Amino acid sequence: MEIDQKRAATYRANHPETIVLAEDIRSVKVEDLTASVDPRSTIDLVAGCPPCQGFSRIRRRNAKRAVRDDRNDLVLEFARLVREIRPKTVMMENVPGLERDARFAKLLRVLRGAGYRVAWDVLDLAEYGVPQRRKRLVLMGWRGRRTPNLDRIKTGPHLTVRQAIGRLPRMPRLAKGLHNLKVRRTDDVMNRIREVPANGGSRATWPKDLRLSCHQDLDGFHDVYGRMAWDAPAPTITGGCINPSKGRFLHPSKHRSISLVEAARLQAFPVWYRFDAAHGRYPIAAMIGEALPPRFARRAAAYLKRGIRT
Repeated sequence: MEIDQKRAATYRANHPETIVLAEDIRSVKVEDLTASVDPRSTIDLVAGCPPCQGFSRIRRRNAKRAVRDDRNDLVLEFARLVREIRPKTVMMENVPGLERDARFAKLLRVLRGAGYRVAWDVLDLAEYGVPQRRKRLVLMGWRGRRTPNLDRIKTGPHLTVRQAIGRLPRMPRLAKGLHNLKVRRTDDVMNRIREVPANGGSRATWPKDLRLSCHQDLDGFHDVYGRMAWDAPAPTITGGCINPSKGRFLHPSKHRSISLVEAARLQAFPVWYRFDAAHGRYPIAAMIGEALPPRFARRAAAYLKRGIRT
């Protein structure tokens, strides 16, 4: 279920066997979700990533309370569907700030009251097969005698930017088009990009004549106009990941931001995943940056599947 029409269309294009409801969860009833399911069967999993904007650290500016946002209560809609569907397992992902919100405490009460054993923690997805530093609150639960153990899905050593985008695999035609999209930047912006040292450099080395007035003392977001480092995980990929003024999103050695394909690779999407260029660069970047990395989702799903069988 996805209310954004472009995202719903993207999911349908990549997963034609899946039924996608492009609707508001607040208006969806359990019967809408189970209409295509054999009534004699049970639902294995309800998974969700409620909108996180109101709980994000950047929007809160480090304040304790969530920013007022009508979407904040969608966490409780997730709880409602779990309570009514009663799947074998549940999973939810969000930003770490949700953990301190009263809605999260209420969600836990609902899940436990419905008989689920629940585990949650703030995970760095770099430890779970994703080539970026990405801290996320992850919750898993099931109805059984033991509690899920999130450490069971950890991988080995961290993957790096070089491993993800140093040498891109053979790309299908649509991916090539996205990767090679031409981006026009002013001469001033290009001069700033060229002055950032390769392989992890920052704007700290800019000559004074290139510094913006808001950057004179390097206050604020220090990663702005920074380059990624080849042999480390990438910084958190966000919806602004193709804009050098939004973070450390410059290519380690080339004088440009990472491409949409490179952003998707750093989010652990397979290279064949289809994004429609007609949707626009920034809507696609937002789809990529706000996604749950597929490689982590696959590992989590495999663990939950084992939990169902045991």
